[in-house]
This record gives sequence, structure tokens and C-alpha cells, in this order.
Amino acid sequence: MSVNPAVERLGFQASDKVAIIHVDDVGMCGATLDAFSDLWAKRSVTCGSVMVPCPWFRATAQWARANPDVDLGVHATLTCEWNGYRWGPLSTADMASGLMDEERAFHKTSEAVALFAKPEAAKREIQLQIATAKEAGINVTHLDTHMGSVMHWRLYQRFVEAALEAGLAPFSIRLEEDRWNKELYAPESIEVFSNNTRALQSKNVPMLDRISMLTLQDGEHDRVNRTLDMVSKVKPGQISYLIFHPAADTPELRAICPDWRSRVADYEMLAAGTVRQHLENQGVKLIGCRELQALMPRAA
Repeated sequence: MSVNPAVERLGFQASDKVAIIHVDDVGMCGATLDAFSDLWAKRSVTCGSVMVPCPWFRATAQWARANPDVDLGVHATLTCEWNGYRWGPLSTADMASGLMDEERAFHKTSEAVALFAKPEAAKREIQLQIATAKEAGINVTHLDTHMGSVMHWRLYQRFVEAALEAGLAPFSIRLEEDRWNKELYAPESIEVFSNNTRALQSKNVPMLDRISMLTLQDGEHDRVNRTLDMVSKVKPGQISYLIFHPAADTPELRAICPDWRSRVADYEMLAAGTVRQHLENQGVKLIGCRELQALMPRAA
């Protein structure tokens, strides 16, 4: 793949490796905010994204107002994966929207969202999540996706539209059609992704090259070594988006998340500076999403 134009627009060389250390799920519960606030203070991570419909969103917004330098985006949330700890849309209570399950919460899986959600209802929900974050005083730097729920041909175009209409850089990857095929997406989705890649590139919208994360299902077993192996695959001339799900070890977290061990392991590893130090030792240039947002063309 050719050198990402954003690499040189950021002032780096074509031979430089560039990476973002990103925290997902901020505000999902109190333990996620505890972790992110500590990691941001330590500069162990470079950005994160907040889940606006979740119970700890307001506390996250309050913290963000007190820390205006924070690089925080909106984690477009159309799913609620847990049992007994549920949240739902901000934009509607109408079951006809297709955004909710029988408990009137978001669907638990991205597959259900793709099957039932009406695209325009999904777009309105994402738009309201962005607007709510801004109204709460968060200087939103980007728009990404919880559980990849928008990565479907019926929804992805609306996601991109919501981002661009809000002046935000959307979660978008510079992949050719053959690379999308390797990701096992449906042909209809690959066509939509490929068309959006071309359109965004033509508008000079900054894009990513590689998304990397470990599954949360593996627990903490050898997580540090597997993470260091993962982040070692950052390539020259590309921008890698390294995703983590850190959370403090609390009774709340253990009650909510069967995968709490992986989340705590991510927090402890990041807090120790292990990931950042490893990347810096390899000469990787670290940025946040704010740097990419600064490249957004007004016309987009």
C-alpha cells in the first residue's frame, strides 16, 4: 500500500511509523473513567472515546471539562452487550426504529443491529450522541464505533455522513477491495467501504491504515507479550490505530463484565508504560486523534 498522505501532512517522513494508542468504552461504567483519567494523566495513552448513552457519560463529561486538553472522541454506540446492565437510544423510544430489543435497550450484538436497525434511525442516534457530547462540553476529536456495529453496508454510509456533517474525522481505513475481502465482509459491505475509501481520499479526509486489538475473551494470560507482538507490527508510512479497553479492578466492573480480567490487564499494562515505551523504543511516532482532526478539510 502507498504511503498514507496524512503521514506527510503531519510532518513525518514517508519512512516513519505512526501509531495512536486509543482507549475504547470510556464512560461505560465508573471503572472505565477511573482508568482513562489515570492513563491520560500519565500520558500512557494518546486518546479515547466516550460512550454517550451509558450511565457514566455525565461523569466523563465533567472530568473532560476539568481536563480540556484531553483527546476524546465519541464511541458511536448502537449496541449494549451486557446482561443486567443495559442502556438504550437517546433519540427515540419507538420500537419501529429497529434500534432496540425486547428490553427496550440496544441490541446485544452488531449482527442484530445490522438486521433490524433502520439506517436513518441509526444516523439520527449517532448525530444526537455527537451533539450531546459537544453540548456537555467535550471538545470531540473523532467518531469511532462500539463493537464495529456500523461496519455493515446498510449502516456505514450513514455513519460517515454523521461524522462529516459534524466536521469530524470518521473511523475509516485505507484498504483496497482485495484487503477488505480478506476481512470476510459481505460483498455489499466491501463495495460500500471501498466507495467510501475513494470518496474520503478525494476529499483529503485523514484515514487509518491498520486497526489492531486483542480479543477481550482471552483473559490476562500472556496479554503483555501478545500485546507487544501486536504493536510491533506497525509499518512505515502508515497510521496504526491500537485499541485497548482498560478498566480499574472494582466490584462494579466484575459484576458487569465477564471479560473484566482482560480489561484490568490492559489498564495495568498501559499504566506501567509498557506499551508506550515499547513503541518509542522502536522509533514509532505517537499521535492522538486530535492531530488527525486538525487535518480535516473544511469542505468535507
